Amino acid sequence: MNWRAPLLALTLAALPAAALAQAEVPPQGQTQSQAQTDEAQSISNAIFGSADPADYAFGAFQRGYFLTALELALPRAEQGDAAAQTLIAEIYSKGLGVAQNAERAAGWYQLAAKNGDRLAIFELGMLYQDGSGVTEDRSRAAELFREAADKGYAPAKYNLALLHVEGIYADPSLTTAAALMKEAADADLPEAQYDYGSMLIEGAGVAPDAVEGARYIGLAAEQDLIAAQIDYATLLYLGQGIERDIEAAARWYEEAAQGGNPVAQNRLAKLVAVGEGTALDLETAAMWRALARRQGLSDPSLDRLLVSIPADALARAEERARFWPSTPPSIETIAEIPTTPKVYGPPLPAPTDMENAPSRVVLPNGVTNAKPPAPAPVTPAPETEPTEPATTEPAQDP
Repeated sequence: MNWRAPLLALTLAALPAAALAQAEVPPQGQTQSQAQTDEAQSISNAIFGSADPADYAFGAFQRGYFLTALELALPRAEQGDAAAQTLIAEIYSKGLGVAQNAERAAGWYQLAAKNGDRLAIFELGMLYQDGSGVTEDRSRAAELFREAADKGYAPAKYNLALLHVEGIYADPSLTTAAALMKEAADADLPEAQYDYGSMLIEGAGVAPDAVEGARYIGLAAEQDLIAAQIDYATLLYLGQGIERDIEAAARWYEEAAQGGNPVAQNRLAKLVAVGEGTALDLETAAMWRALARRQGLSDPSLDRLLVSIPADALARAEERARFWPSTPPSIETIAEIPTTPKVYGPPLPAPTDMENAPSRVVLPNGVTNAKPPAPAPVTPAPETEPTEPATTEPAQDP
């Protein structure tokens, strides 16, 4: 049976009609033969997969086999493979399977950057900005960020936008910063989504738009950026740029509080202490307050809300905070010690009273444990006065 024909038919049927129609007309500057070859290659890739060889070094890196990845990448890196050079730089930069070595990482990043790898260009810029493995040079860092941003690398656009906001190593321009920040945000970079949302709300470098600003901050919150989660919860609580939803605000505060943020823990404690958007629970509120206090955040207004908490509930709250995020040990979790020993096997008969116990037991070997009866005690006769022995007169002769 020829399975290729029906498979090809199904694949062609699944392709959009517009794509098939466009295939009939070659793009400008391309011959009919070249267009047919490209179309045939795209159909082949759709059926059999891409013909690009697998990157075994990167595959080993993804699976945590860092020394194997290094061994596989070295021959390629020596031949000028920029991706392999960047991979080696990452291994040395983060100390993955080898001793961390910022200087060696910087050397490999420089080689990869010269070969046009945008990730290497950006990471080299970060090294220059921090002075790690190279001499600190923020002007050089700004040049590298700009080069990587021109190649479309979102983190580079974000860092370059921050430099434009700072206005020292790049031209001070909030408008340019906002444009770059939007590009990075639209590339799903959570930090850029959060900062661009804040710029929209404040009208920094862009026209104010509270609704769009709240939407971007919400996107960053969904990507687990704690700062965005706190601000998004506040927007929900206030109803700023979004419909007011106190219950949703409490959920986002709790999400950030579970992440260990003291501001979120303090604000969640206030909501729980008054039962706003969540169930009222003074003990849980006191636990969140204790956690926030441990990080140096005290709030007199929260203390006033918890002034009526019973002493035993406060003690439990402090214990929960000590063991957080684990559950503290309690009476319910401690195993009870059995009062009677566990009986294995069939039950034994009830014991016999000693008075009714048999006096003689015959063991399996025929030996008896019976002892000879003790002699009966002799009762002494009562004492009497001694009497003289009776005398018998001798018989007289007849």
